[in-house]
Amino acid sequence: MFKLSAIGLLAIAASFILVTPNAVQAQPVVTEYLGNRIPTKIETLYVKGINYLKDIQTDKGSFGSARYGNQSGVVGMGVLAMLAHGEDPNFGPYSKNISAGIDYIITNARPSNGYLGESMYNHGFATLALAEAYGTVDNDKIGPALQKAVDMLLTSQENNPRGGWRYSPESSDADSTVSGAQLMALLAARNAGIEIPDKAIDRALQYMKSCQDSSGGIGYTRAGGGNSPRTAIATTVFGIAHKKDTPEFKSSFRFLKQSGYSMSSYPYYNLYYSSQAYFHASTLEGGMMKEWAVWNDQNVRQLELSQLPDGNWDGSHGPVFSTSAALLSLALNYRLLPIYER
Repeated sequence: MFKLSAIGLLAIAASFILVTPNAVQAQPVVTEYLGNRIPTKIETLYVKGINYLKDIQTDKGSFGSARYGNQSGVVGMGVLAMLAHGEDPNFGPYSKNISAGIDYIITNARPSNGYLGESMYNHGFATLALAEAYGTVDNDKIGPALQKAVDMLLTSQENNPRGGWRYSPESSDADSTVSGAQLMALLAARNAGIEIPDKAIDRALQYMKSCQDSSGGIGYTRAGGGNSPRTAIATTVFGIAHKKDTPEFKSSFRFLKQSGYSMSSYPYYNLYYSSQAYFHASTLEGGMMKEWAVWNDQNVRQLELSQLPDGNWDGSHGPVFSTSAALLSLALNYRLLPIYER
């Protein structure tokens, strides 16, 4: 169980490197990696959020009472948010919820090709959840379901002349948002031990580069009209793919940094990717991750103001996706998901 031991090591390391609980006022919430506890305000936000997800989840594993709560990708995001908090996924307080969510994703896969959901967005986020759960959640069905989901992704890309993905597996065009979700899933699956051809990763990255213009911003289907969410996606996948020394990574982060912290365009979707983009782009100096620490401080303050009394954050993609994305933007403080390694 390779990934189980990896997460165990991460959890041990986290007990030594997580942030100090009492940040000085007017300084970033996360200032250094010397303490052994998460700041109280972050833990309070996080627990309140995952308890909201736990309370509305159905016995079958979906979040059916909430808008979009039956979609496999949304369920996958909820599972990821629970996994990211770090309790034992098989015996901890959220273990039944994690297990039910994973079962829901697998049960609703298309038997013929492993397609997870009604759109490639759903497939990408659900596949990412399976990849992060693989080797940690005690369920023998995860491995075969993940392999089938990955195979479908690779076949879809092989048949796509642009090397990316769009709304359906049969699409012949591509866009940077859907492609980013699939690329995240492939990178996580590779990290989990699933064999992913280098050419598939390289071809997807090349498509993302083709959407970048001289400003560093990432366009929707091609270069031009870059915005923060799409550029955050590209910065994140370049970082996870170990392309931080490339001009594409550096210019995309420069564009993102110049855009500043934003809640204006698809806010929680944006925060989910921006948190990872800043984390991968941050310069580590004297034990402090400078750019991410400043961004994280803004994020914590904003999410503290916008969390609703029952623990959820609501947005255009529904309360489950929005809450899960908000929590995952905070999850870099815990750093327990394999995808959140540097």
